[in-house]
Amino acid sequence: MANNLSEIKRLKDLTGVGLTEAKKALEESRGDFDKALELMRRRGLTKAEKRSERETREGMVGTYNHDNRIGVVVEVNCETDFVARNEIFQNLVKDISMQIVATDPEYISINDVPKEARDKILDELTEKAKREKKPENMIPKIVENQLNKYFLDKCLLSQPFVKDQKITIEDLLKEQIAKLGENIVIKRFYRVSLGMN
Repeated sequence: MANNLSEIKRLKDLTGVGLTEAKKALEESRGDFDKALELMRRRGLTKAEKRSERETREGMVGTYNHDNRIGVVVEVNCETDFVARNEIFQNLVKDISMQIVATDPEYISINDVPKEARDKILDELTEKAKREKKPENMIPKIVENQLNKYFLDKCLLSQPFVKDQKITIEDLLKEQIAKLGENIVIKRFYRVSLGMN
């Protein structure tokens, strides 16, 4: 069950933890690989959050071109040149580039949404709720939920990863931070579509 060496190794490879930690997670989850992976993701996120304060001055600029119609340039930073040259990091940058092509986000995170843009959508959603005759005392809560959903769809970090809808781009980033042992930051991106202004 939990002592299955191939499952332990697979969990170790996916999360970047040691064999002992992977074995312990499988034992705690009674051999359920998916539960063990979720447990390790949660633990990895804690490790990743500790690293998030560290400075990132290295990295790479990744590009992706889809059918010569949509192109993306993305800057992803890490702490050292050693990690920037690592295949895991380079594949992460490629995955992020493909995500941007597929989902067309406007912002990296919810914190990047300008106040003016937020206020404009807030006003529109409030007017819509009033037109729909929602209960007056419920409007602020309804609007806040709709506002968050509206912008989460437009923010790269909160989007479901196109290759694995169970995790967000932020989760993917934190997994790679745990695996590589360095802080990783998506600094900026540009997406160009043929024929679009």
